[in-house]
Amino acid sequence: MEEEKFDCIVVGGGIAGLSAAMTLARNNMKFLLIERGEFAGSKNVSGGVLWGEGLSKLVPNYWEETEGFERFINQRRLTFMDGDSSFSVDFKSESFNETPYKGIVVLRSKFDNWLAGKVEEAIAESDYPEDSFIATSILVEEILMDNGKAVGIKAGEEEFYADSIILAEGVNNLLTRQVGLQDKYVPADHVATGVKEIIRYDQQKLEDRFQLNGLSGMSNEFIGFATGGVEGGGFLYTNRDSISLGLVLGLKDLREKGKTPYDILNEFKEHPTIKDIIKDGEVLEYSAHVVSTGDMKVMPKEIYKDGVMVAGEAANLLMNSGKAIQGMDFAMHSGILAAETVTEAKTKGDFSANTLKDYRKKLEDSFVLKDMRNFQDAVHMLHSPEMFGTVPNIVCDFGKKFFSIENSPTPKTRKMLSESVKKHSSFWKLAKLGIKGARSL
Repeated sequence: MEEEKFDCIVVGGGIAGLSAAMTLARNNMKFLLIERGEFAGSKNVSGGVLWGEGLSKLVPNYWEETEGFERFINQRRLTFMDGDSSFSVDFKSESFNETPYKGIVVLRSKFDNWLAGKVEEAIAESDYPEDSFIATSILVEEILMDNGKAVGIKAGEEEFYADSIILAEGVNNLLTRQVGLQDKYVPADHVATGVKEIIRYDQQKLEDRFQLNGLSGMSNEFIGFATGGVEGGGFLYTNRDSISLGLVLGLKDLREKGKTPYDILNEFKEHPTIKDIIKDGEVLEYSAHVVSTGDMKVMPKEIYKDGVMVAGEAANLLMNSGKAIQGMDFAMHSGILAAETVTEAKTKGDFSANTLKDYRKKLEDSFVLKDMRNFQDAVHMLHSPEMFGTVPNIVCDFGKKFFSIENSPTPKTRKMLSESVKKHSSFWKLAKLGIKGARSL
């Protein structure tokens, strides 16, 4: 059995698992990555923007081959909406055209499969080209434990053993619970459901509509009417010849208000702003999946123990601070750090919690947990009723007044703003929200 033992078994072929596998291969570790889908990404319906430059550390000069990603982001837009209007803050910069890109738009089924191919190339160049594998269409049913230490996995009638295990199983972290790192299901008020449509256009029409040049792309977040009064927000990302349009809706609020995600999405698409955007587009697919809201209270009580570490969404590493929805970059970095810890553990000959605790320290010292801690107040604030009701209503009401030109005396801007604030709230409440926001960000 010792001859068949791996240095590491990675459970899950998403971004966290593949990033761990790439790092293991580059460090000449003998590993097995197990994915339950037919291929890496086959069961992944999510997509969006992979922020930061982390991909260039895994695949240097990835921008020279464009098979994996759709477009790079060189324009950011934030849109406030009420029932019939929208007010956008738009930013575009030539500096965003520089490589490595600050963010790339990906469709996960395509991107994960591409990244898996890069892992296969790294395996072929490692010391274990015949002994490391990516195995698909296999469901891991159990983590094998021996005196409290994870020693392998069970899949059907098969058992595989390893010195260490990286759990990158996604938000439905059943194995993380099985090994005792999380003992409760995440409460409904700390999870959301993401719903999305892929809408296709003629590529030239899409580029003309969104003023795109080459592979440049845009990300657009929506606050307000988009969610039909339910906690959450909307998003739009430009793909190569389609857009990803959707919503992230608080599960508890959705249930309490008796609304369905699909109905809210249809209402969103009927808003004048969105209706103009999606005109002449063809809906290719509709998908939904559960995501964490980014509240650190729902992280596993620990992300390591003897022989095992947890990475990516299985550890609830995701955050929306208002600047961007970050999840894929957190998953990638946590997978890399977990694999680096495995490499160090092999050098020491010690895969106990005493060594694997370094994974926690690495995450604490990285942007992942530093940002999650620093912006927890922003996460909570974004889920307050004022942010998806009061604020966008004030912004849009003021926009109607400010941009309307009539054949009558025009009031001063401060008077217009005062009228909009008093109509939907009060200056005192708005001041308190502003101070809270300033402290949060």
